[in-house]
Amino acid sequence: MTSAIMPTYARADIEMVRGEGVYMFDAQGRKYLDFISGIGVMALGHCHPHLVKALHEQGARLWHTSNLYRIPLAERLAERLAAVTFADTMFFTNSGAEAWECSVKVARSYHHAMGTPQKFRIITCSNAFHGRTMAGIAATDQEKLRKGFEPLPDWFKVVPFNDLAAVEAAIDDSVGAIKFEPIQGEGGFTAATPEFMTGVRKLCDDHGLLMILDEIQCGVGRTGKLFAHEHYGITPDVMSIAKGIGGGFPVGACLATERAAIGMTAGTHGSTYGGNPLAMAVANAVLDIVLEPGFLEHATQMGQRLEAAFQQLTPNLDDIFDPDAPLPGMGLMRGIKCKVPNRDFVNHARSEGILAAAAGKDVMRFLPPLIIEQNHIDEACERISAAAKTYRKPEA
Repeated sequence: MTSAIMPTYARADIEMVRGEGVYMFDAQGRKYLDFISGIGVMALGHCHPHLVKALHEQGARLWHTSNLYRIPLAERLAERLAAVTFADTMFFTNSGAEAWECSVKVARSYHHAMGTPQKFRIITCSNAFHGRTMAGIAATDQEKLRKGFEPLPDWFKVVPFNDLAAVEAAIDDSVGAIKFEPIQGEGGFTAATPEFMTGVRKLCDDHGLLMILDEIQCGVGRTGKLFAHEHYGITPDVMSIAKGIGGGFPVGACLATERAAIGMTAGTHGSTYGGNPLAMAVANAVLDIVLEPGFLEHATQMGQRLEAAFQQLTPNLDDIFDPDAPLPGMGLMRGIKCKVPNRDFVNHARSEGILAAAAGKDVMRFLPPLIIEQNHIDEACERISAAAKTYRKPEA
């Protein structure tokens, strides 16, 4: 039977029907260790009881009001996020793509308010992924994302990632912001160097530009800090987040300083569903857990143990992985460099009950729930090893 769903995904022929903690179960009852978390979404694992309770209680009370009225749960979430981040203000969305698009509008509105509307372009980085909207694909140099959709908006200047000199050379009178992922997600888990991160911050300060970070995949505890930029000792002016903040419920946010958001006044932006009571109840419940004493310390410890386990694993599987290559990523956002086609091996690994994803041209990507324990790391290594033993390389 042909599906009525538009065929934009190369879906695996697996029907997942239930999730519990770090595991998922398919229609045949097979159990999978979920080390991709819905691509970084299920930060607290599947069906976390605190999130389930929050959703059920709010679902029985009120689903939607629209933004014509106050939404107290949104106000509470905004106040809590402002208290633990650089931000003074924020806009809630349904997705990371919408949060990212909002950050573009923040930059545009800022320069209009400052009397410099000619500064409409944004410097972005090669190999980045910023979603699938027309602006999002225009902001990357990846042909696989852009092909078939040109002409695209001429709003971005793409420069090599971690090349501070290239960023500086791209600054001219049309540039108003610099925007990138602290750790590239789809691009292969390459992390910004400290020199790049602090250098971009200085360039923004020196030239009157906004520094915008995309922490949609690397934020909300993924690296052991609440947000990845905290590792570098800098703060951005604007930041887009999503994925983990909803713990599986569709929600995102664009965070900004009061100064950066000066142009975002009544009528400049909107969203029918953004910040709705259901999403806000769940996101507040996620924050309850993530901000508990010791939670981020646990994520840090598990990230260190996962890195150590992979460092021990790869030399024993050197026909599949490159044991000499550094493990890309940070914390519980960790990859392994593959010698074999990464997507082929990821697909094969499902047969051994381990869920991962591919990133870039040669990285096997892992984004396990932040609640994992040592036994889950041990199990992941066992399942990866089992997959390596049964893997057959494609014929040359």
